[in-house]
Amino acid sequence: MYQMLNPSYQTHNVATESKDPNSLLSLYKKVLALRHTNEALLEGSYTALNEDDPNVMSYLRSYKGKAVLVALNMSASPQKAVFDLSRQGFGRALVKILISSESSAKGNEVTLEPFGLLIASVNQ
Repeated sequence: MYQMLNPSYQTHNVATESKDPNSLLSLYKKVLALRHTNEALLEGSYTALNEDDPNVMSYLRSYKGKAVLVALNMSASPQKAVFDLSRQGFGRALVKILISSESSAKGNEVTLEPFGLLIASVNQ
């Protein structure tokens, strides 16, 4: 059986994306590496955040006073999400971006590009 190649095969392939630090492949590799080295992501408890937001899936993973905030934009348009982490013990939290797909965080607000992600450490 003959199968057609996707027209983007020359730019969207492992050989090309391996050379580009901003490629989707490189982003996935960073996320997987963080998942295997960060204690909060490995052992932490899961707390869903902003469950009423239809566009942004977000949660907090907490472990021994440390936490990681994960926010995923599930829509094709930019989104903002505001987080109140005081109920999780992080009232005056400082957010430091660990991995982002051109998304940003300022104070308790996260801005996500379409289908973007942000993973940040949360410290008091």
